Amino acid sequence: MNFMKGSLFHRSTEPEEVEIIEESGGGVLAVWGSPGCGKTVTAVKIAKHLASQKKNVALLLCDMTAPMMPCICPPSELECDKSLGSIFAAQRISVNLIKHNLTTHKKLSYLTMLGLRKGENEYTYAACTKQQAEELIRGLREIVPYVVIDCSSYIANDILSAVALMEADSVLRLANADLKSISYLSSQLPLLRDAKWDTDKQYKTASNVKSQQAGDHMSQALGTVAFTLPHSAELEGQYLAGNLLADLSMKDSRVFRKEIEKIAREVFGC
Repeated sequence: MNFMKGSLFHRSTEPEEVEIIEESGGGVLAVWGSPGCGKTVTAVKIAKHLASQKKNVALLLCDMTAPMMPCICPPSELECDKSLGSIFAAQRISVNLIKHNLTTHKKLSYLTMLGLRKGENEYTYAACTKQQAEELIRGLREIVPYVVIDCSSYIANDILSAVALMEADSVLRLANADLKSISYLSSQLPLLRDAKWDTDKQYKTASNVKSQQAGDHMSQALGTVAFTLPHSAELEGQYLAGNLLADLSMKDSRVFRKEIEKIAREVFGC
């Protein structure tokens, strides 16, 4: 729902009457997978697609060892630059505390983000507890109808990512079509089974698939997948430049864009 004119995240110095607009659909999607499989890229593009459809969406960046906020867009594009870590300084996490620490974008008014800033690390702030992680995700559900969570790969040492995988309505499980990626996921899945992870809410996704990996090779490595995200040189360039919120316009990105739209329809119904 929208609290301010234009969108939920519009900033104004003048007080305005709260406007409540109900939205159909929504939910929490956690994006998780092996290291280097494109979790952040995929999460950002899904969140951007939802925002472009005028859906109020929050993007939560869980990685505490390698802050991903600097990889998403230039600092000059942000209206305000807050840190996820500031939230964990509080013993209890409220909706108002979350709202106060949202990072907003100047042009994408339907998108807000939470993550560590450049130069911060897991020791900059107090460690996140299981209770705080649950309160944070619960609070985001109250603030926006759509939540996309970019989980870190190392769930054994990352409480926020582990809780996100448990609390999410759906999980996009990414893997590259190579043995290292498959081996990593095989080593982590038993940790989730011990916590009674709901395997029915997972969407197995092949990520960064190159032309030589198509067909039989991918099926042999990953088995049946729900979605296939192809390699895109344009997308790789955006990631290296720290500009993932830019539009994808080149021909080699067309299939990737369509697959992101397909994921949004399947997971969120939009």
